[in-house]
Amino acid sequence: MGVAREPDADGRAPGGTSTDRRQPSWAARVIRRTPLTIGLVLALLVVGASTGSLLAPASRQPWYPEIATGLPALAEGHWWSLFTAIFFLDRPIVYLVLLPLVVGGIGWGEWRFGSLRTAGIFIAGHLVGVLGGAGVLALVSRTGWPWAERLATELDVGPSCGALAVLVFAIATLPAPWRLRARIAVGTWAGVSLLYLGQLHDLEHAISVLVALLASGWLPAFRRPAGRPTQREWRLIGLAGLITVGAVQVFDLIVPFDGPLGSNDPTASLVDVAVDVVVILVIANGIRQGYRLAWLAAILLGAYNLAAAALGFAILPLLVDAGVLSGPGDVLGLLIAPTILWIGMMLLLIFGRGAWRVRLRASRRKLDAQPLTRQELIERLRRHGGDTISWMTSWDANTRIAAAGDGAIAYQAHAGVAIMLGDPIVPDGTRAQALSDFERIAQQAGLIPCVFSASGASAAARPAGWRSVIVAEDTIVDLPGLAFTGKAWGAVRTAMNRAAREGVEFRMVRLAEEPWNVLAQVRAISEQWTGDKGLPEMRFTLGTVEEALDPEVRVGIAVDGEGNLHGVTSWLPVYGPADPETGAAQVAGWTLDLMRRRDGGFGPVMEFLIAASAQHFSEEGYAFVSLSGAPLVRPEQADAGPVDLVLERIGGLIEPLYGFKSLHRFKQKFNPRHESLHLLYRDEGDLPRIGIALTRAYLPDASLRDLVASATAAGKER
Repeated sequence: MGVAREPDADGRAPGGTSTDRRQPSWAARVIRRTPLTIGLVLALLVVGASTGSLLAPASRQPWYPEIATGLPALAEGHWWSLFTAIFFLDRPIVYLVLLPLVVGGIGWGEWRFGSLRTAGIFIAGHLVGVLGGAGVLALVSRTGWPWAERLATELDVGPSCGALAVLVFAIATLPAPWRLRARIAVGTWAGVSLLYLGQLHDLEHAISVLVALLASGWLPAFRRPAGRPTQREWRLIGLAGLITVGAVQVFDLIVPFDGPLGSNDPTASLVDVAVDVVVILVIANGIRQGYRLAWLAAILLGAYNLAAAALGFAILPLLVDAGVLSGPGDVLGLLIAPTILWIGMMLLLIFGRGAWRVRLRASRRKLDAQPLTRQELIERLRRHGGDTISWMTSWDANTRIAAAGDGAIAYQAHAGVAIMLGDPIVPDGTRAQALSDFERIAQQAGLIPCVFSASGASAAARPAGWRSVIVAEDTIVDLPGLAFTGKAWGAVRTAMNRAAREGVEFRMVRLAEEPWNVLAQVRAISEQWTGDKGLPEMRFTLGTVEEALDPEVRVGIAVDGEGNLHGVTSWLPVYGPADPETGAAQVAGWTLDLMRRRDGGFGPVMEFLIAASAQHFSEEGYAFVSLSGAPLVRPEQADAGPVDLVLERIGGLIEPLYGFKSLHRFKQKFNPRHESLHLLYRDEGDLPRIGIALTRAYLPDASLRDLVASATAAGKER
């Protein structure tokens, strides 16, 4: 009998057959990583079904005082209730509310921290909330406070305190700025619930959340560096504060409550609430965008509400003496709670006032930096060098400004977004400074900053907290020793040999210096190509014939013996790093831009033109040619995340019309090396607006109707 042998390290059996190493399914991974969450959910459902609390309130059962926690239970020595209360819920409706919190909060924490640490956080959060609530009530109920006296006699059940604590600790693992936003959201929810609803579980939740927020910011294992909020964060916090105040005032108007600030029947003035809500709706977007006028309106609205509250407090004794009110408690809660919120809102607006300086008129919202002419930008490019798309910053659609001293950057503003094109053109060592300055001045102008088609060096120098995602691959052919030999160059050799047989010759020219008949043919070919697409020519990182007429641009053309033009390619100069001796940059290579071919002409004209151009530049001593990056095409091996889905939707809209992916595959015939180009952005909240801005940048003259109609037509043809 043979002896069984272990498979090799690569997973193959000795005989060469592969062993079964299938990865566990997603469901199996979830079960393996979240046993605590699954166990708690099952326990809640089983206990609810077996005790009948799934269908009827547990608080009405005779055994409820034995398993529920609260000050009465602890006073009677029911210490076990601290643990039994976890597995019960008060009313059937609570299952619908609490189970998502258990799954989301505890499940997320368990996925991040593991079961043991999550169990520790859960138990600690539960005990802190329950014991803290009982301790607070034991102290304040003796003061005669009606709210505290009422809660001191109540009981509670459920795992919500522990689940909230785990959720807060999980939030601490989020990157900035989502961490701050989520903390504010949870803290605001807990605070408003305590002030307005004021039930026992609201008090316990507030204590558990407060302690968890403090602990997650203090414990070294969860601590994350956090500085002063940026301009953008002040604006978002201000927006959230206004929405919260407006929602609370509507709540005041329609919902009775009996909280720690007193009881309230819906007695608020409909007119006053309507005025506040309407003003908040009008200025909310302005607060988000940092408009100075919206900030002034918010300050005036806050001052009006605080003045009204002060007047209310002043006349309250008079109303009681006159018999209009039976006691101050009738409206005290209605006055105190909104006053606290408006005081907080006013402090926020005053301390963060520097975030609201954007002018209302769009014509005045330009970056506060020294403007540059096209020639000044080109001079700085020749001084410092640039990347393979830096020459595109000289095109007319871009706005050019000074950066990092004698450097430069170019951007386009669309849909409230400032899209910086390529790397900053700056001296060595100042790239990070230029990107930080661009972020600051764009935000001051009320624009969302981002950088499109940035190199890996710029991605590494991006401002703190920014994200980076690959949006294109630059395809580069190195020219020294270029020879079209070997199997990999077969398609290129075939095109060049066929051109020689059919009498199609290559010429490298400056298009502006060519006779009118050559230029007329170039325009005709380009117009024919554009007409077939049903949309205007794309812009931004794609040039047109007008850009090819630049005297600095080289143009390769394919002409037959009768003078007929079969195809045209344009090449943009690429300035390398500055020479340390002369202090000036020299043209190191060329970037492919315009590609047009005549219908019915020489078949492999593009292969022929690109290969002949590369050969021509190689003979002139240049280092490389870039076939440029196909926009919105990322490497296949790159992991796809949520950001990629947004960009793929944009690319999917344009792909049937312009064929970026097929163009990218075509360039592989020239055996290039690849360098990734990145989109740099602040966080995922900016992506929807950036997607709109990129679409407008590439198709500035196309209407939405044009896009939909052309994409539909192109999709039917495929």
